[in-house]
Amino acid sequence: MNILGISAYYHDAAACLIKDGEVVAAAQEERFTRKKHDESFPKNAIRYCLESQGVAKDGVDAVVFYDKPLDKFVRILKTHFAMAPGSLRAFLKAMPKWVQRNLWVRLEIAETLSDLGFVPPESVLFTEHHESHAASAFFPSPFSEAAIVTLDGVGEWPTATIGVGEGNRIRLLKEQNFPHSLGLLYSAFTYYTGFKVNSDEYKVMGLAPYGEPRYVDRILKELVSLNEDGSFKLNMRYFDYLGGLRMTNAAFAELFEGPVREPESAITRHTMDVARSIQEVTEQIVERVVAEAHRLTGKRQLCLAGGVALNCVANGKLLRKGPFEKIWIAPAAHDAGAALGAALLAWHHVHDRPRSADGVMDAMHGCYLGPEFPPEQIESFLRSQGCQYRKLEDAEWAPAIAKLIAAGKIVGMFKGRMEFGPRALGNRSILADARAADSPTKINRSIKFRESFRPFAPAVLEEHASDYFELAHESPYMLLTALVAPARRTAEADDPAAPLGERLARVRSDIPGVTHLDYSARVQTVSRATNPRFHALLSAFRDLTGYGVVINTSLNVRGEPIVCRPEEAYRCFMKTGMDHMVLECYLVSKPGRDA
Repeated sequence: MNILGISAYYHDAAACLIKDGEVVAAAQEERFTRKKHDESFPKNAIRYCLESQGVAKDGVDAVVFYDKPLDKFVRILKTHFAMAPGSLRAFLKAMPKWVQRNLWVRLEIAETLSDLGFVPPESVLFTEHHESHAASAFFPSPFSEAAIVTLDGVGEWPTATIGVGEGNRIRLLKEQNFPHSLGLLYSAFTYYTGFKVNSDEYKVMGLAPYGEPRYVDRILKELVSLNEDGSFKLNMRYFDYLGGLRMTNAAFAELFEGPVREPESAITRHTMDVARSIQEVTEQIVERVVAEAHRLTGKRQLCLAGGVALNCVANGKLLRKGPFEKIWIAPAAHDAGAALGAALLAWHHVHDRPRSADGVMDAMHGCYLGPEFPPEQIESFLRSQGCQYRKLEDAEWAPAIAKLIAAGKIVGMFKGRMEFGPRALGNRSILADARAADSPTKINRSIKFRESFRPFAPAVLEEHASDYFELAHESPYMLLTALVAPARRTAEADDPAAPLGERLARVRSDIPGVTHLDYSARVQTVSRATNPRFHALLSAFRDLTGYGVVINTSLNVRGEPIVCRPEEAYRCFMKTGMDHMVLECYLVSKPGRDA
């Protein structure tokens, strides 16, 4: 049985294919269209999922959409009517999309499948948005039973839920409803600090350690009325997202002592303090919601999904503080992953198919679910470019690349199946030496072309993670932060009064390339079982240097999605300061940078 899951029309549109209950293919539309966070109906992702798995023309048994458009439409109408007449401009902007596009999902599905040469199935299903998130969190997890927490901006009405998963069933027990939303609260501060909503929230998280929590009390007094169970109400007089075209208003700016920061303008101490304050408030709310989930369910394991679950700092603190013994976070926790959850929900709930979980391995195959390209296609492309390259035999592949990284070279990595979700996990990555203090500056300035404060994640051998980090828990999807092991830290303390550039330049450990201001790191543990080639590379690097850890950041430049095809990887390589590019078994070098 082939079940196709789809998410679309808000952000991060995606498609996922479940074949006889197994997740076999998944991809975001942005990777094909090259439009970051593309919300459009995922025609390209659907084509990839079906064609890559050899699905017969009449082989699509069911299609499942990740939310209920009519329910969402009712919420939008009620909100605009309640805020009239001030909401007129926003209403006129939103309605054409709904009338022309969003309300016709069944027709869009049928037309898309027909255009691709597939027979549309009779069965088209719609799940609730947070049910889809919950399913994406629990069903692929390694747990036979667990508490489930979902937190995001908004679905139909819910903005957060607490549920429980047991066997092949999930139940939602409690919810928080719009307009009171942790995701929208964080996005309001993303907007206020000059970053892009539904895109740059992780920048606020990365900036937070540079600031002081000066506004925490003000947020909790004026903006958020927080209860012990994690539920809360927002003071809507400070926000404009109900009936306006912005996230915040003049009252919000007055409360936080200044106007919205202009995008690309200098980052001030005020901006840092605001970021730190909302991050701490977010962590407080998440901790209370999770404690309530533990109280309601009595489970020992927790599954997380929804956009807020991408806040790896909050996730890391949950893991360290408890009350749950183990946590599994959906690797595509945002709306893209809800396509996967929707398909799994149909398999287990509608078709009542059983589910097995061994407590160790999840069902995501390392999240390597996207397209891959055969070596002969890559070599043909390289020949057409007339570039300098050589083929690496299997035995020399890992040692040769490890030697380059150890010599201070920055290497692009394009191999195997593309990752599903927001993180590059070794198959569409840029790799560098974590021991080199100047690696982050080089990558930010000459390759990623992004803000200097942005930290870099370490990819570390799973079996040696505790040698470098205070982490006794696997973190394969780069969704947990952990502190660098005390023995590796320097004694030099941070000086909050120093200029940002000076603070960035401080060496804080013997792996300074991945050590953030507060000694934290967003860790990816690399397993031989899920990515044997990346594991072999890290092992070769450890044999050479004594360190089984490297910098891993996504293979893209600022403002672009992670690369999908060899051509995109090559263009990214040629227009940036990368020294070498690995395309499967081929090592490409720039003139004067021989391997």
